[in-house]
Amino acid sequence: MGFFKSLVDGFKKGLEKTRDAIVTGVQGLRNILTGRKLDEALIDEIERRLLQADVGVKTTTKLIDGVRADFRSGKMESGDQALVYLKREIASLWPQQDRSLRMAPAGATVPTVILVTGVNGVGKTTSIAKLCSTLRGQGKTVLLGACDTFRAGAVAQLETWANRLGVEVVKGQQGGDPAAVAFDACAAAKSRKVDVLILDTAGRLQTQDPLMRQLTKIRNVVQKQIDGAPHEVLLVLDATSGQNALRQAEEFGKAAGVTGIFLAKLDGTAKGGIVIAVRDVTDIPVKFVGVGETPADVQAFDPEAFVEALFSE
Repeated sequence: MGFFKSLVDGFKKGLEKTRDAIVTGVQGLRNILTGRKLDEALIDEIERRLLQADVGVKTTTKLIDGVRADFRSGKMESGDQALVYLKREIASLWPQQDRSLRMAPAGATVPTVILVTGVNGVGKTTSIAKLCSTLRGQGKTVLLGACDTFRAGAVAQLETWANRLGVEVVKGQQGGDPAAVAFDACAAAKSRKVDVLILDTAGRLQTQDPLMRQLTKIRNVVQKQIDGAPHEVLLVLDATSGQNALRQAEEFGKAAGVTGIFLAKLDGTAKGGIVIAVRDVTDIPVKFVGVGETPADVQAFDPEAFVEALFSE
């Protein structure tokens, strides 16, 4: 129970702005539903607030249709019942599934390879630092591959975090071939017998076909170097970008074979409902959420704790 409470508290910290938007603010859902008789106007207000929090049109429509159907049939008469219904239905969006990092098979003699991608400015490097910190805390050895050879200062930024966390970085020349860096990083990871290799990649828009093809090239190089790699392809999404994050998840999922999502900057948005939209629209599980600026400010995603935090006081 104590561990679950700590998870809930962590999500509550990151969801303060979202709760203010849809739940606990002066006009928040909890306040407007508690003790109220349900009617069509109140249902419309629920819909408005869910959309405001970027829960998404598809998900919101599904939730509101359910509320409206139960109301019109006489099964739901109060705002309190609507609140219980919303919590239950949102939690049900995440059936039991493996939301842990995909690792190399037990007993394998090759390192686990995690490829990290996303658009410019989403907080990829900071998210990698958080992931590295988490893995180091589990006693794993980590090597970083700086495959972002385009952005000025990208390698230096990664090296700064690496120095703080006590890990090494494999890098190439500015403007060089990122796939070549991936090749060298894989070779180094195998020779040094590290547990995990994390590959940073240049930020790219999902509409930039040449760069998306380059991502495919990096994947192909890694696959040839290490059996089963990359074991995990994490897409970093900026929670503050709202519905654009949903479009990125859809497009990167097609082009890069994304296996998990790291939702960054959840603490900086009133639109944490995007977690719900991503789950309902794609089959890609959210695996981590960033809830602050330091390497320790990361939570493994737990849907039960997320919903409890979302609708808590």
